[in-house]
Amino acid sequence: MNVLFLGGTGLISTAIARKLLQRGERVTCFNRGRSENRLPAHPNLTIINGDRSDRAAFEALFADKHYDVVVDMICFSPDDAASSIRAFKGRCGHFIFCSTVCVYSGPPVTIPTPESEPYHSVGGYGKNKAACEQLFLSDPDFPATVMRPSHSYGEGGTLIRPVGGWGSFGTFPERLRKGLPVIVPGDGTGLWASCHVDDVAEGFISVMGKPAALGECFNITGEENLTWNDYHRIVAEVVGGTYNPVYIPTSVLSDLAKPDWTGGLREIFAWPSIFTTDKIKAVGGYPGQSVSWREGAARTIAWMEANGKAQPAESDTYEGRLIAAWQAALQTLNAFDAHD
Repeated sequence: MNVLFLGGTGLISTAIARKLLQRGERVTCFNRGRSENRLPAHPNLTIINGDRSDRAAFEALFADKHYDVVVDMICFSPDDAASSIRAFKGRCGHFIFCSTVCVYSGPPVTIPTPESEPYHSVGGYGKNKAACEQLFLSDPDFPATVMRPSHSYGEGGTLIRPVGGWGSFGTFPERLRKGLPVIVPGDGTGLWASCHVDDVAEGFISVMGKPAALGECFNITGEENLTWNDYHRIVAEVVGGTYNPVYIPTSVLSDLAKPDWTGGLREIFAWPSIFTTDKIKAVGGYPGQSVSWREGAARTIAWMEANGKAQPAESDTYEGRLIAAWQAALQTLNAFDAHD
């Protein structure tokens, strides 16, 4: 196959492209050239630098080119989607749009959530991705497939948390290694599924060029459904530490913590986030999750530590101050109850 990635330097696209190159396929990556390219030099790899936001230049660049598969990893708005349709309609055999399970973030209708779940995103990211999906699938002559990853992680990235934002992801393993308290929303029994990028990549590749995948949407998510307690506990075991949770109600965190600390909580982490993968197995022959959370977390943390992405726990004091404020509030409430 001759495969074009719009993007190509991100976590998911790098994993897909690496596997395709290993299989002897031809890969082209179009991006601005500002992010690190983690793909090894390869005779079948071509890099094209450009900016898709310059729509006229972007569309003109591909006017005389044809690809078996185009994978759009950097489409975040309906304007992006409309530009991709203009650029590749009649110029590719299969167009794959990387969407997100955030198109149905918020309280789920069905658990585990299938692809037939109605759109009900509570955040702008999911709403924009849903609008893109609708554009791509509305044209019967455009050979589109929609992929909906959830928490995709692995070497090249960090481990996320349900709270804390990007600033705390680097300190997360170290806090657990040292047995420091970590904030967990609710009582830690919310459900979550993580999928290592090696498995996500296999899912994308499994539908490439499949006529039955055209016009369809597919979840490509983890199948090891964990509570947040188990999620944290396994990471603590991987780093040789102790899981010491401080449970704070989701509504309290959303109202009191700084917005960048709870943005993801309000949009997706507060809700059960587990999904069916039966459809991609039936249509693409996807083999299912092969990398456990324990193995994937160990590999990711090793990469973080080897590449300077793991940060000392002491470099972020906000969590400790928030925990102290919460514990002081609990003492006040306990005193109030004692004198009632």
